[in-house]
Amino acid sequence: MKIYLYDTETDCIGSGSLSSAYIKTQLDAAAGADVEVHISSVGGSAFDAIAIYDLLKKYPGVVTTYIDALAASAASVIAMAGSKIVMSKYALLMIHKPMVGSGGNADELLKDVQMLNVVQSRLAQIYMDRSGLDEATVNSLINSVTWMTADQALDLGFVDTIEDYSQTIINSALIKKYTDTAPAVYQRCINKILTNKSNMNMDNRELIERTTSVLDKIMNFFKRVVNKQIITDKGTLHHAGEMAEGCDVYQDEELTEPAVTDTYTTAEGKQLSVKDGKVQKIAQVEIADDDESEEDMPISLFKPSKKPAEVQNKLKQIKARLHAQNALLNEAKAALEHAQARLNKTHEEIRNEIKSDFKPQGSKRSSKAKTETQPFFAPQSTLAQNAVKRAVGK
Repeated sequence: MKIYLYDTETDCIGSGSLSSAYIKTQLDAAAGADVEVHISSVGGSAFDAIAIYDLLKKYPGVVTTYIDALAASAASVIAMAGSKIVMSKYALLMIHKPMVGSGGNADELLKDVQMLNVVQSRLAQIYMDRSGLDEATVNSLINSVTWMTADQALDLGFVDTIEDYSQTIINSALIKKYTDTAPAVYQRCINKILTNKSNMNMDNRELIERTTSVLDKIMNFFKRVVNKQIITDKGTLHHAGEMAEGCDVYQDEELTEPAVTDTYTTAEGKQLSVKDGKVQKIAQVEIADDDESEEDMPISLFKPSKKPAEVQNKLKQIKARLHAQNALLNEAKAALEHAQARLNKTHEEIRNEIKSDFKPQGSKRSSKAKTETQPFFAPQSTLAQNAVKRAVGK
């Protein structure tokens, strides 16, 4: 059922078809069915607006309010009653201080002021409950007579969705699209955030741009925490969590490029069968034991007693160990270079601290006399010096 709160030539909020009494009859006729309340009004009675707000909030069915062109003054209060608020991309929302048109003596006017302050506190509470803004912010918006476009109302939390006559885009949908390519462990974390934050379901592209940068930081942090690696004969594989069948493995540290389909041998002699970036099977390769040491292993590999498959598996295992040793050497080299840079910096700081050009003032080495500037009034030429001597009687 649709209810239209559209101003007429004679009626506004509080009169005719826009009064609380008339809205009650329409809600009674709806009998609990879902209703859409379309608003296009300059406002009217604040008390009737609060009454209509209460009627809509108490209504058992789902109430969706639509700001079709304008929801100003008292009409803005009614718009806040919807469980979902939809605003046309061309519409305006306006809030301001309540007004009264009475007169009288100073005592009567003072009572009006007190009454208006109480009314404003109630209106502010409705806006606060809807938007989640604090009291000081809401009252500053009221006191300033604030006109909001659809984008501004969305940013401030007064509406949920902007109706632009195309597919509605909400924050959760945009974020989901952004994170669809992320590993499952990150998607679970992001989905938990979206589930807990209902205010993410709004059409706010500027917020999305800021949110995605934050998500980048969150995801990079998760990657550093959960990223594990295993060195094989074909290089390093990266994964999150424990290595097991069904585990996702990647070529890069960012966990974005799935490992190619192949069989990988680890330094411990395990074979990982990987298909489409997922571990299909983990097997321990059994190699016949002999009394030969690792030092003469390369020679023993070519003895006829070894089976070709065993030779290949042993070579892969050795290759994986070499990869592991190279990785450790590279880490050690980087650590040494970092330590050397810090050491050089420390030496430079020490040299700067112990440098000194101090010379005792009483010594012959003192250069104070040479470096001290002449007083500005000292005569420089011989003629001037003689004139000074004559002037002082010398």
